[in-house]
Amino acid sequence: MSEENKNLETAPTEEVKEEIKEEIKEETPQEPVPEVTEADLPKEMPKEPEPAKKEEKKGLFKKKDDEEKKKLQAEIDSLKDKYLRANAEMQNMRRRMEEEKANLLKYEGEDLIKKLLPIVDNFERAIQMDDTNLEDEVSKFLSGFKMIYGNLSDTLKGYEVEVMDILNKPFDPNTMEAVLMEEAPEVKPNTVVDVLQKGYTYKGKVIRHAMVKVSK
Repeated sequence: MSEENKNLETAPTEEVKEEIKEEIKEETPQEPVPEVTEADLPKEMPKEPEPAKKEEKKGLFKKKDDEEKKKLQAEIDSLKDKYLRANAEMQNMRRRMEEEKANLLKYEGEDLIKKLLPIVDNFERAIQMDDTNLEDEVSKFLSGFKMIYGNLSDTLKGYEVEVMDILNKPFDPNTMEAVLMEEAPEVKPNTVVDVLQKGYTYKGKVIRHAMVKVSK
């Protein structure tokens, strides 16, 4: 018998192979699967976060942002109000300064005119003399005074200096000073019956009050 035939006789058949596999499986120790009891299970299953809580958290942030916006808007409004007030005050101050400057320029000659008014008074007293019975030389001086007085009066009128027209008119404390009072049954009480010293206005402004006699 050849060696090939010997090997064929000694080679295990398929059935033998299956038996050997089964024996190997039975002999291989297998780890036992642990039994899961109810105690091993978790008492509570983890819950997913609720959408409502997320919305609530989001709402809190939104509310906080709205409060910050309101606070910033209030600060902006306050600053805007302060700016408008400061600007209005500056405009008023500028207007007052311009008015004061205009008044100073308008009445810049007031002091000079006040100094001239007593001179006018003296001229008026001098020319009230009746020159019909005077000598020629004195009469000539009086005529010269009258001419100077006329020129001076015209000059003052050119600068808008006016004599107050107050005789036989009601007493006005804003333009007059009552120096004397007398009984005057023919006129109403508090009426100017005599002008002791003329009053003057300069461009509508009272620069000298009139001294008057008033009826009781």
